[in-house]
Amino acid sequence: MTTTIYEQGLGKNAANYVPLSPLSFIERTAMVYPTRTSVIHGVRRFTWSETYDRCRRLASALVAQGIERGDTVAVMLPNVPAMVEAHFGVPMTGAVLNTLNTR
Repeated sequence: MTTTIYEQGLGKNAANYVPLSPLSFIERTAMVYPTRTSVIHGVRRFTWSETYDRCRRLASALVAQGIERGDTVAVMLPNVPAMVEAHFGVPMTGAVLNTLNTR
């Protein structure tokens, strides 16, 4: 593999490289595209800003109930917006999500 002149001497650091994780993805997307649609469920539509806010509120509620880093949170949900929110909200606490789908 060849390196270009622009890649020489540039080690990865916070100024030029940030790995995209699901949590950094939703935060960045809510910031860059706050009014774009993130979830459609029936007639209800959520924007990225609304989805990010709901995920943060879920994370806050879980922490208030004593969920800590490394805990496992199981949810039994159909394919509804709450399932999407759980996929982001639970990891925001540092916990691990165990999804049980009713379908």
